[in-house]
Amino acid sequence: MTATKPSLGLLRSLTDEHVLRELMRARRVTRAELAARTGLSKPTVSESVRRLTEAGLVVDTGERTPGGRGRGRVGSYYSLAQTVGTALVIGIAPDGVVAECVDAYGDTLTRTRHDISRLARPEQVAAALQTAARQAQRDAASTTRLAVVSAADPVDRATGRLIQLPDAPFLLGELDPVDVLAPYVAGPVVADNDVNWAAQAERDNDPASLRDFAYVFLGEGLGCAVVSDGQVRRGHHGIAGEIAHLITVGPHGRATRFIDVFGELGLRRAGTTAIDVDRLLEVTTGHEPPATAARHAVGQAVSAVLAAVVALTDPQLVIIGGPWGSHPSILDTITTAFTRLPRHVAVHSARLTEEPSLTGARNDALDRLRSAIVAAPTATRRAMDAIGTAGVRDPEPAPGR
Repeated sequence: MTATKPSLGLLRSLTDEHVLRELMRARRVTRAELAARTGLSKPTVSESVRRLTEAGLVVDTGERTPGGRGRGRVGSYYSLAQTVGTALVIGIAPDGVVAECVDAYGDTLTRTRHDISRLARPEQVAAALQTAARQAQRDAASTTRLAVVSAADPVDRATGRLIQLPDAPFLLGELDPVDVLAPYVAGPVVADNDVNWAAQAERDNDPASLRDFAYVFLGEGLGCAVVSDGQVRRGHHGIAGEIAHLITVGPHGRATRFIDVFGELGLRRAGTTAIDVDRLLEVTTGHEPPATAARHAVGQAVSAVLAAVVALTDPQLVIIGGPWGSHPSILDTITTAFTRLPRHVAVHSARLTEEPSLTGARNDALDRLRSAIVAAPTATRRAMDAIGTAGVRDPEPAPGR
């Protein structure tokens, strides 16, 4: 059986992808360097650079290599054009909205922050989103191809709308970040829960290429992300891992909902179900008997939740993040209580502690931006081919006939 040869269009697309991705890594290279780095022939690289330059994706920087006097021909340096566009990264948290513009090299070009009140309504957050997006784009001065949003609330996987669950601490359930941000970007808006993004950042930052784990976030809110075979499992609606309503052990040894444990211990913010992190750390991290008892109660409650997660998802290990979950004395108490249970796995503290959710969203935005840039020449060629083919099939009648 004769193997089918790849089409010329496919070969050109693959070549252009190699060249573009090398430019994203190296930032500035000559055609000779591109040939050496990609393993492609110099004529093939030269043709690709010509196509990409004509498409407005690559530019001659005007810089030249030293040449003459036995040092060979002068070479021109090429880079990505500034017009290839950027990605918008948004973080929606209880205390404010952060917006960044990142370029195809992974550099953060702009960053802006807008505070919101802790009992913010959707319209206030939507206004902060719009303001942050406009300011980040204005400062970046480039087309925004797409946006990726991290939200401190459950997110509907089909629509990107935030979901209002009972006892959710941040009350943003009516917010639709996809609809709010769509006018500011040329392409898609992708939204997901902040704990899912934090888990992805933890996965990408692990030197052992961790693929099966549960990431439990313990902060003002309570959340869990299940990563299986390297992918976050979101469930039918996108609310897998919402652990606040799991039944666990209460402070007095009775079965109670996880979120209610903190109410019984007096560790919630007034008027909300959000956990008062500063008070929790103050109450549970001392050496006095009351602190030891409170820490034990929290550790027992968390360990029972971990047991449920392990029983249902079978992770290799559990990673605990968040401002109080990763505190050494609390983490040690959780781990000690968990190891006494019949089914347990290793428990590790999160590696990333500085904006883990935004880091995960930023990494995803960069991957999507690069893929969009790589796909641009192919999309243009297909459109031109379609126009040409349509012209052959359906010629316009001559005037007067």
